[in-house]
Amino acid sequence: MKYHQFGQTGWNVSAIGYGGVVSSQHFDRAVIPGDGQKMSDEYVSWAVDHGINYFDVAPGYGDAQLLMGNSLKPYRDRVYLACKTAVRERAGAERDMLESLRLLHTDYFDVYQLHGIASMEELETCFAPGGAMELLRDMKEKGITRKVSFTAHSETAAVRALELYDFDTVMFPLNWHMHMEHGMGERIRRAVKERGLGLLGIQSMVDRAWSHEEQDSSIYPKSWCRPFDIGTESSYLTAALKYSFSLGADILIPPGNFEHLKYAVDHVEEVLADPLTEQDRAFLAARLPQVREQPFYDPECYQL
Repeated sequence: MKYHQFGQTGWNVSAIGYGGVVSSQHFDRAVIPGDGQKMSDEYVSWAVDHGINYFDVAPGYGDAQLLMGNSLKPYRDRVYLACKTAVRERAGAERDMLESLRLLHTDYFDVYQLHGIASMEELETCFAPGGAMELLRDMKEKGITRKVSFTAHSETAAVRALELYDFDTVMFPLNWHMHMEHGMGERIRRAVKERGLGLLGIQSMVDRAWSHEEQDSSIYPKSWCRPFDIGTESSYLTAALKYSFSLGADILIPPGNFEHLKYAVDHVEEVLADPLTEQDRAFLAARLPQVREQPFYDPECYQL
């Protein structure tokens, strides 16, 4: 495993993080045969043994908090634990927070985040009187969370959030397709760099959007978007990881299936030792005509 300084947190974090969806068995519309507590224990143990020290989860990830929380019990003091709330008002966010503490068997978070900000209206609600940011500020003052952060899908809202509060880290989609075609991530990565914050990238191993039929029959049902296939598209996977790191990510969180987590861990040393080249860019750019009609974020909806 390779490690990076995580903004100004003072933490040395693994370049690949563990997304809690990997631990889930009941996720979105899917029930994953064979997964469950035993497999979550094995996934988490494997991740820790391979140097992962950053674990991220959320209430919206099916039963991930329950399963990952049990699996992390032996390792809690060895890892950074990040959680989230998608509730925009304080009262509901506090219920989320208390339930997450219970399920994750901890009395504090290393990072607590506003989850999935997708519009300026949502951001305004978070910062309004009685909004979720009141809770996050109080949590930090009381030591319930060490750092306060957010995840976002709207770049406009993400940049604005950084003007409203001194956040510690940001999680944002850093994907070759969406950046190359739409410039998604360019403004936020520059804003994060100017402030010296920690940057987490998601969707780094994703090719394009699913069709409903594809996702229902896919061998990767725990990925919201179509990831490159491990067996047939490994060259794209490696180039896509390089691309996301080239955008300034300290940590990349792979899709929710274990196979992509393992691929990222197995190849992170190679990827960081041989950064993105013009040849890699050209290789990915040649795929754009096949995928540009299937972006996994709607440019209008997500204010790119």
